Amino acid sequence: MMEPQVTDLERDIIKEILNIGLARAADSFAAIARDKVMLKVPDIQIIEVKELISLVSKFENSHVIIQSDIKGDFNGSTLLLFSDDHIARLSEVCLSMLEVQKGELNLMQESLLLEISNIITGALVTQLANILKSNIYGSPPKAPKSHIADSLKDILVQHPLFQPLVFTVITQFSHNLKSVELPLMLFFDTNTLLKMIDIIRTFTQNKNNILGED
Repeated sequence: MMEPQVTDLERDIIKEILNIGLARAADSFAAIARDKVMLKVPDIQIIEVKELISLVSKFENSHVIIQSDIKGDFNGSTLLLFSDDHIARLSEVCLSMLEVQKGELNLMQESLLLEISNIITGALVTQLANILKSNIYGSPPKAPKSHIADSLKDILVQHPLFQPLVFTVITQFSHNLKSVELPLMLFFDTNTLLKMIDIIRTFTQNKNNILGED
């Protein structure tokens, strides 16, 4: 399978579309965290599955990982990675917990992280669906109990049309109080990337501006 051919312009358009979706997600997150959320420009890579799993596995010992799958016209997942410091901060702000034990999550904390993931993924998916005029939705988030690599393999392997390339965006929400970062990974399979490119090319050929700008 050859790597999809993506021009620099198409890559920039995809990055801008994702930026719009992520900005909406950052606003939603800021409302929960009661803090200003800074968003770094996403890094777009096309990498192989084994590289993706290796990348994600590095976070397993230091972060709680919440996974939400994207379904419908597109196939992908979001992963939100919460550090102990971030969980403590969110627990103080949202749950009024003053002394947060690091390590094990209680049920309220896990519910909070799942709800945050649901809101962020929902905001992102809604924007992507609107811009790309596609029918996509986020499945309820979950905190994988097994190794994240096993959880990801399930998505990748159970998809009969899956090809061994994924499209990843790694961005970070940073809030000012303690400069704690909340990495977000978003990835799609190759077929989704090809669908996105087709949609962008259709808009370009019709001389419509996909981003709705003058």
